[in-house]
Amino acid sequence: MGLVNDHADEADTDFLIYTATYCPFCTGLKGFLKGKGLTYTEYNFDQQENIRRDIVNETRHQTVPVVIDIRGEQPIFIGGFDETRKYFS
Repeated sequence: MGLVNDHADEADTDFLIYTATYCPFCTGLKGFLKGKGLTYTEYNFDQQENIRRDIVNETRHQTVPVVIDIRGEQPIFIGGFDETRKYFS
């Protein structure tokens, strides 16, 4: 995951999240992570549209949010908000 790895290397947080302004699931995800005391670095596709294609190509996840766990040695693609909730259950 080229761009994801680059973003993970730059981040000093627990998660990478790729979002969109209009997305209620993105808002829910941010509240969920904060509620768990977890930090995240956010890339908003509305503000950084040029990265959307690359992230979709790398993850094969075409909707937002896109969630990556970067707490370990290698980034782990989780999926969206529903998958993130399952990831923690």
